[in-house]
Amino acid sequence: MEKEKRRIVVTSALPYANGNIHIGHLVEYIQTDIWARYQRLAGNECVYVCAADTHGTPVMIRARQEGTTPEELVEKMRAEHLRDFTGFQIAFDNYYTTNSPENKALSERFYAAMESAGAVSEKSSPQLWCEHCKMSLPDRFVKGTCPKCGAPGQYGDSCDKCGSTYGAEELGDPHCTTCGGVPTVREASQLYFELEPWHGYLEKWLPGHVAGDVANKLLEWFGEPLRGWCISRDAPYFGFEIPGHAGKFFYVWVDAPIGYIASLENWCAKNGRRLADYWPADGAEKTAEIYHFIGKDIIRFHCMFWPAMLKAAGFQGPEKVFVHGFLTVNGEKMSKSKGTFVSARTYLDHLPPEALRFYYAAKTGGTTDDMDLNLADFVQRVNSDLVGKITNIASRCAQMLHKRLGGTLGALDGEARALLDECRAAAPRIAGFYEDRRFNLAIVEICRLADVANAYFDKRAPWQTVKTDAETTRTTLTAALNAFRIIAIYLKPVLPAYADKAMALFGESEWTWRSIETSLEGCALGPYEYLASRIEMKQVDEMIAAALVKPGETGEVSHESRPGKAKREDAAAAPAAPLKSEITFPDFDKLDLRIGVVESCETVPKSSKLLKFVLDAGTLGRRTIFSGIRAAYPDPSVLVGREVVFVANLAPRKMSVGVSEGMILYAGEPGKSGGALSPTSEAGAGAQAT
Repeated sequence: MEKEKRRIVVTSALPYANGNIHIGHLVEYIQTDIWARYQRLAGNECVYVCAADTHGTPVMIRARQEGTTPEELVEKMRAEHLRDFTGFQIAFDNYYTTNSPENKALSERFYAAMESAGAVSEKSSPQLWCEHCKMSLPDRFVKGTCPKCGAPGQYGDSCDKCGSTYGAEELGDPHCTTCGGVPTVREASQLYFELEPWHGYLEKWLPGHVAGDVANKLLEWFGEPLRGWCISRDAPYFGFEIPGHAGKFFYVWVDAPIGYIASLENWCAKNGRRLADYWPADGAEKTAEIYHFIGKDIIRFHCMFWPAMLKAAGFQGPEKVFVHGFLTVNGEKMSKSKGTFVSARTYLDHLPPEALRFYYAAKTGGTTDDMDLNLADFVQRVNSDLVGKITNIASRCAQMLHKRLGGTLGALDGEARALLDECRAAAPRIAGFYEDRRFNLAIVEICRLADVANAYFDKRAPWQTVKTDAETTRTTLTAALNAFRIIAIYLKPVLPAYADKAMALFGESEWTWRSIETSLEGCALGPYEYLASRIEMKQVDEMIAAALVKPGETGEVSHESRPGKAKREDAAAAPAAPLKSEITFPDFDKLDLRIGVVESCETVPKSSKLLKFVLDAGTLGRRTIFSGIRAAYPDPSVLVGREVVFVANLAPRKMSVGVSEGMILYAGEPGKSGGALSPTSEAGAGAQAT
């Protein structure tokens, strides 16, 4: 029975038109693109819309500095963004702009509905004024000392050092960024969108539409009346003027999310579709599913203000808001001074886009955890898994078939069909991993199938049989190439250009998820085009050198403050634990440390210490391990999808709760700090095995 075709609208957060796309941004756009491509491959209608976020003060400042208009600047940046996204094979159905007639009309429609609902109020609030420039100073027109931590040179909305947010009037020693003058404080009237009328609606809405940890965090605000949100800014301001309020403009965060609908409306107009069929009215039949992908720094806007705005304006809310974490590089925040703040264009000048798409997929677990781009691991994983395991199948088989057997596939025998049956049997698991955004587990399963195909190839030894038995060799190569074809179909959402080359190799023009059901026999193979090449650490080093900020330039870049980083200042003062008996290197060398992906993790009944792990250990199969770190993980489900390091050659230990087949490595003290070691963990003091 055929599954009913779904209609899906998916969005990524709108990139701001004041700067270039960098590898941190790409964490979001690559994972959204993978998910959207999977939906299309599975036969669903999926429309991926986005736009350049164009309004606000920073755009005004930059345009003024460059001697151009805001309109010209944002259109130039929109084109550059789209160029870089295209370079990373990110396929928007529509990449529009928030500075559009559709967005202006929709913003005014939203505001009128919010006002009619009695949710707009006018309040007086303090505001900085520059007498020299004859203008009020919005957030980014003023700098001063952070009122929370005392850091100098901070903008008037948030501190880059401590992550605090505040009003511009709270800054110490403020000065205008345009003329350097000292501003004065004046009272100014602003418009607010009141959230309290939507208190009950949001309280019910949140648990069903965001992840549990996100909902729990936001619901902490609901013990008291919800505060209103300032939605206006005074002239001069690049944006849409608010109807009925001359000289006041919609704050950029009002029209930015409305830009999702505006971009979709623009796509509908260009493709002869009705907007109401893709973004239905509230209460109407649900004719489409709407999904947002966002970073955890903009949760409040997308999970509180935006759903309330949609409700007020009579639009259906999103089915889900998928939240991801930030990107770190080599375990640290991106840094211009260290060369790890890498623009998309700098990356593309040195490395292939497929490598980053593959690595990000291998690290994406569908959680809000930060992702670490460990550059050495990046090189090793791309070379060993993508090139050495997966691409190697096609390279060896296709070239041997062309050179020795005329380039024609043969017939499959029983052993060959068993190999393909095993590859096809993985389809429901891989489809589930894609749907749940646990791309890391999809990559693990795909690499496992590559191991199976390579083992088949090695067992059949075609480099030997080709000397004496051409048809047996042809069968071997036909089976391995068909296995590779199935693997390449599974990889199509992650590596679209790679899959296109593979399709050309097999003489096919398009693949769907159901293409795995067919086998190719007795047909000519197309010319072999190299699908992926090894990358070298030298290329990475050259990229870092190109991104490195020169001496004297500004360096660090940060997001919100990141929880979970253990403070180390007092480590020296802690009493030292007595050492165990001294060992030598040969003792340590006996350990076989491997990496496994946590498929499941649960508490053990009647035990206050134990967690039961089931790991996918790649070629070693699945391992069940009992670990005494329950105190560190009250909710063990947060470990699902993570990579952990474990001792693979520890003799199985029979316990009262079952047999433990290894040992999870853990850094820190259970219940206080630290955690299960991953390949990129920062080992803390007092590392221990459990």
